[in-house]
Amino acid sequence: MTRPCIAITTSTRSGWRIFPLVNLNLWLAGGRGVRWGAGRPADLDRVDGLIIGGGDDISPELYDGDVRLSARIDAARDALERRLADEALGRNIPVLGICRGAQMLNVALGGTLHQDAWDIYPDADFVKTILPRRAVRVVPDSHLARHAGTAPMQVNALHTQAVDTLGRGLRVCARDTAGMVQGVERVRDPFALGVQWHPEHLFYARRQRRIFRALVVAARAYARGRDQVHAARTDPA
Repeated sequence: MTRPCIAITTSTRSGWRIFPLVNLNLWLAGGRGVRWGAGRPADLDRVDGLIIGGGDDISPELYDGDVRLSARIDAARDALERRLADEALGRNIPVLGICRGAQMLNVALGGTLHQDAWDIYPDADFVKTILPRRAVRVVPDSHLARHAGTAPMQVNALHTQAVDTLGRGLRVCARDTAGMVQGVERVRDPFALGVQWHPEHLFYARRQRRIFRALVVAARAYARGRDQVHAARTDPA
C-alpha cells in the first residue's frame, strides 16, 4: 500500500534533529515525511497531509496580543505556517499540530493564546522536559479518545504558550490536571488535531504512535477523496 506523503514543518535551528524523529513516527504509522520550513519549497499539491511541528513561541501579533521582549519569535516561520494552516484547512487537507503547531492551528482558526500559560495556571505543575512527567486527561467521546484511549496520560511538556479562546470549529479534547488546554480537535473534515505535548519523543508508547496513525489514515482518505474523520475513527490498527 502506498505511503501517504506528509509535510513536516520545522525550525531552521533544530529541524535537522527533530525531522528524523517525527518522520520515524510517521514511518511506523504507515506514512512518509518531507521536511518543510522557512526558505524551503512548500507546495501542498505535493502532499496528502501536514504536520506543524514544535519550536519557538508564535508572535502575539498573529492574534492581537502584546509582544513581550522575552518572547523568542521566528517571523518567517510564523508566516509560512499560518499560510499553510489556512490553505490546508481550506483545501480539506488533514493537519496534525504538535505543541507550537497546536497553537498555530488554533490561531489560524481565529483563536487566541496565553502568552505565559504558567502565569495563568499557577496551580499547574511546572514541568519542562521531554520525559513523560505531566498528567493529561483525555476528554471522553473525543476523537483523541477514540485514537489513544480515555485513560489518563503521562506526557512531556516543553511549552510556554497555551490555547486560550478556541478557534472556529475546534473543541478541547485534553486538559492537564490544572485545567490548561492540552489538546484541540475539529469535529468534522478536514481532520485536524493539535496536542500540546511532543508525541514524537514518546514513540515507544503505543497511544502516542496512534496519534500519528490517525493522521496517516486521514491523509490516505484525503488522497482517495474519502471521509477523513470517519476513516481515522474506524481504523482498526
